Amino acid sequence: MSELIKCKNVTLGYEDGAVAENVNFSVNKGDYLVVLGENGSGKSTLVKTLLGLTPVLKGEISGSVSHKEIGYLPQQTVVQRDFPASVWEIVLSGCLSKCGLRPFYNDSEKKLAKTNMERLGITDLAQKCYRDLSGGQQQRVLLARALCATGSVLLLDEPVTGLDPMAAAEMYSLIADLNKNGITIIMISHDMDAAVKYASHVLHMGGDIFYGTLDEYSKSPQGKWFFSIGGEADA
Repeated sequence: MSELIKCKNVTLGYEDGAVAENVNFSVNKGDYLVVLGENGSGKSTLVKTLLGLTPVLKGEISGSVSHKEIGYLPQQTVVQRDFPASVWEIVLSGCLSKCGLRPFYNDSEKKLAKTNMERLGITDLAQKCYRDLSGGQQQRVLLARALCATGSVLLLDEPVTGLDPMAAAEMYSLIADLNKNGITIIMISHDMDAAVKYASHVLHMGGDIFYGTLDEYSKSPQGKWFFSIGGEADA
């Protein structure tokens, strides 16, 4: 089994103190890891640390995939939803890390952007302004952008926040299809239904940190408690 990311005895936090300690988990090729936990449990700090934006206070993060090779879909803000750029420009910007010092995109990067737009069914939106799209369409655009940055791992931070039930279901279906086709998923969520339906593994942040398969989580004290409240502590 190919170990892409491994966190060993990691302490997450900032200069003014730790947010979570003794975080241990691994992500293997093909996994669908859902990260659950209450507000303040360290989920956002974990995201920043995996992306290399925040240093590890203690412990070690290793594996065959570096933070530069992780495709990231962040939570959307109101400002981001109003971004005045075309769909094509946003998707193509996912290739920026591949450009190095080049001030332009090459044919290979443009082909990758087109392929990922086709993959997510947004080719017909290429010339439309991003801010004129529906919430579900915007998330497809950002997912295509994230795919341009990676061939292996997607890190998704609450990917259905603000979407109506139908758009959320479509987004989850897209993510599941990507996973079935070889993309490893790490998803921050408080959606228990999605966790039950799609996750292969669960990382529960806060208190006694849990990591294991979905079946193991459902039988654990953390899982029994979280399932009993439907994840509402993180809403």
